[in-house]
Amino acid sequence: MDTSSHVDRLFAIKPPAGRNLPVSKLVEIALARQEGVLTDTGALCCTTGNYTGRSPNDRYIVDEASVHSQIAWGNVNKPISLEIFDRLYQRALEYLETKDYFVFDGFAGADEKYSMPLRVINEYAWHNIFVQQLFIRPTSQQLEVHQPEFTMICTPGLKADPESDGTNSEAYIILSLEKKIIILGGTEYAGEMKKSIFSVLNYLMPLREVLPMHCSANVGADGDAALFFGLSGTGKTTLSADPERSLIGDDEHGWSGNGIFNFEGGCYAKCIDLSQEKEPQIWKAIRFGTVIENVILNSDSRVPDFTDNSLTENTRAGYPVNYIDNALIPSLAGHPRVVVFLTADAFGVLPPISKLTKEQAMYHFLSGYTSKLAGTERGVTEPQVTFSTCFGEPFLPLSPAVYANMLGKRIDEHKARVYLVNTGWSGGPYGVGKRMNLTYTRAMITAALNGELEKVHYHADPVFGILIPEEVNGVPAEILTPRNTWDDTEAYDKTARSLAESFRHNFEKFVDVSADIRSAGPSIT
Repeated sequence: MDTSSHVDRLFAIKPPAGRNLPVSKLVEIALARQEGVLTDTGALCCTTGNYTGRSPNDRYIVDEASVHSQIAWGNVNKPISLEIFDRLYQRALEYLETKDYFVFDGFAGADEKYSMPLRVINEYAWHNIFVQQLFIRPTSQQLEVHQPEFTMICTPGLKADPESDGTNSEAYIILSLEKKIIILGGTEYAGEMKKSIFSVLNYLMPLREVLPMHCSANVGADGDAALFFGLSGTGKTTLSADPERSLIGDDEHGWSGNGIFNFEGGCYAKCIDLSQEKEPQIWKAIRFGTVIENVILNSDSRVPDFTDNSLTENTRAGYPVNYIDNALIPSLAGHPRVVVFLTADAFGVLPPISKLTKEQAMYHFLSGYTSKLAGTERGVTEPQVTFSTCFGEPFLPLSPAVYANMLGKRIDEHKARVYLVNTGWSGGPYGVGKRMNLTYTRAMITAALNGELEKVHYHADPVFGILIPEEVNGVPAEILTPRNTWDDTEAYDKTARSLAESFRHNFEKFVDVSADIRSAGPSIT
């Protein structure tokens, strides 16, 4: 099936209502369609219905001969037949013949050497605003000659029939790597669009010797770039938005032989409990052109209540990266000197910051531990222990070893310092302890970036073996060792052993890992 000719046929039968329309025009259309309302600062506020987070059980990769042997099939990369894909794809095109739809042509990848041209076809005007703000916008000259390498078709109003279509639910996110088509239907959650393109890049980039990474990145005045790995809700966006450093990007990057570059042209920040005091840059970015999802507004003043989680904990704001005052455009830099792994440990066991050896870095990268926070995925209402390989397992089509080996090679080549930072709980587990103070976390990150942590003494955690600094400027020394913050130290020891067992059990699946890396994990006596 020639997919490009099918899209061309759609354009001939029913031309798009607009291609790369100005955001102001799309906002007018979205308001006229009642897809959303404006906040007091001019942001467009929309709701996403039943799906307020990603739906991983509804994500598939078409099982095609050209890619079958390369994909790490399993619970994450679920296969679906070409017949089902073709049927839903044709149905989506026929559906769009009855709609006024919108097209965005742009790019993923700020480094022109590795940039991927993409096309997104949207049923909703507000979704077209989202992709225009989140991906890289073309110049007028680029638009004239634009030829998409991948096309994404988003029809949230078109639902699947699980019984006849072979899907798990009414929602579906299906990627055909051979035909270079993504179809999304049955869900209005905008995050599915950005993560679908990320999955494509996680397949394509290693083939070009580029490490794709689920991380944020920034750079200091002297070119000292830093990476912040972590799952949603661990602080990637917040901690990379540093007024003293230039923001490269908040979520998805590549690390090539030349340095690092942003895959995207925008940011998709969690905004639950957002405050002007703690996150001034993100707060300021929520203005006209920004889309916010599932945030409750005061009906009279249209002022957002960022503390209201009645729809979801996973409230979001999507805006172009240049809405951050100190954003670096184009979004690329040299090789990072510091790599930070962020985790939100709901058990209050891991130290707020620790230094890792290279072997420990590989162990924790492969483990990808955090607590899955409420609302990030459908059905998650309380924090849960989770291991997400390479801090991005849901988006990795290839074997984890591909990404881990590339990271280890980059760390070696560029002598990057690696730290594990816990932005989760201190003084006890969730419900007993408290979330780590953001001011303290920022101070620890600053000390890691400016080299202060290279000058202090460390002691090893008796269970996890990671190196805990004995002092950090601006941080109370007593919180650096988590056992000291618990009233019941026996309860801490029991919880630490339990978490360590979870680490060891999870790591059993990595059968081809070297003994040095395996021994860098926790030790239980």
